[in-house]
Amino acid sequence: MKTCSQRLAHPPGIGQRLALLALCAALTACGGGGDGTAPVSAVATAPASAPGAASAASPSSAPSTASTSGTVPQSTTPNVVAVRVGPTPTSTRNMLMTSVTVCVPGTATCANVDNVQVDTGSQGLRLLASALPAGFPLPAVPAGAGTDIAGECAVFGTGYTWGAVRSADVKLAGETAAALPIQLIADPAVPTLAPAGCAGRGLAMNSAATLRSNGILGVGPFSADCGVSCVRAAVTPWYYACPASGCTASAQPLAQQVSNPVAGFATDNNGVIIDLPALADGGASGVSGSMIFGIGTQANNTLGSATVLRANSGTGYVKTTTSDGTVYSLSYLDTGSNALYFSSSTMTRCGFWYCPGSPVSLGATIAGIDGVGASVTFAVASSTTLLASGNWAFGNLAGYNGRAFGWGLPFFFGRRVFTAIASQITPAGSGPFFAF
Repeated sequence: MKTCSQRLAHPPGIGQRLALLALCAALTACGGGGDGTAPVSAVATAPASAPGAASAASPSSAPSTASTSGTVPQSTTPNVVAVRVGPTPTSTRNMLMTSVTVCVPGTATCANVDNVQVDTGSQGLRLLASALPAGFPLPAVPAGAGTDIAGECAVFGTGYTWGAVRSADVKLAGETAAALPIQLIADPAVPTLAPAGCAGRGLAMNSAATLRSNGILGVGPFSADCGVSCVRAAVTPWYYACPASGCTASAQPLAQQVSNPVAGFATDNNGVIIDLPALADGGASGVSGSMIFGIGTQANNTLGSATVLRANSGTGYVKTTTSDGTVYSLSYLDTGSNALYFSSSTMTRCGFWYCPGSPVSLGATIAGIDGVGASVTFAVASSTTLLASGNWAFGNLAGYNGRAFGWGLPFFFGRRVFTAIASQITPAGSGPFFAF
């Protein structure tokens, strides 16, 4: 989720603050980036530039069209969760929300958490400790090969979340990710103050007011949030061993890293679909849609005629070329970003947000690493006009990003957008890829 900024995974820096605080409270924004099995987006307070890549990786050699066949296990498990955009306690616009159930592993001791942001630009479930019942007994996940509880710093475009790593059965529709490592934000089992390598990275998003939700559900194109880099060595600012005496940076095995719940399902575990209706030019007071698990595993998640865009297997990026010829080699599709983010020298800006005198219609091509692309058209309306409408969901809200093209939540309205997880087989070959 976001709060005027960008998402998780070694971003290049903290985004600047909005000049108008009222506008920042009403809007949010995020971006993407990754690291082999890493994230791409989350919350903060100011649109950020695009995230950085932690490591390079070899392009996928998988086929590039939806017609390519692959053997995918079939499922009859209920695989649809309702998602929504509407009023939020912090008056933040364009936040895609859902509810998540977490249980003490292997038991019927469960809690339902509402107002969790759906983010296809990051990996892993992150919940505020305050959103769970007092004393809810989720087991601690150890740091490295030791016995000390693991602390984690998850950095987003304009801030970070700090907390402990806990194990939970995560339930969505009929799907369960058993004993999944999650981040419990502001968990009292770790020091209140984040380590120095984390605390200097912007806004501490450790409360409902600063996170602007009760948590983030990262269902992006990778399985784990840091990936192999954190297996090999202690990577600042990711994981820490936190004995009573304080926290020190630690390596973390993949099985103990905060992980994408979808990849942890027994079935329907190769990706996710976000299906949202189209919006009128002036937006809507509320929107309801679906998050569907699996790609080609059931009748409701077939690729059909969707164009498959192969993403970089190390970063999750694709490429966007706008109609004026500008090429963005760093581009991402991210429900956790609340607007479209790109650079325009011709449109009027109000702070970080575009506010043209009349709506502007634009075109672009989004292409995968193999050159296969899809043409799209999109509109940009004045942010001040949209906010004055009193609506909560907008398909034509846009802001400035000088390094990347971020296809945020507005892109998802009126489309059925697939996010395939890296190394998971689909009817179109292995992820990571996007399709629509």
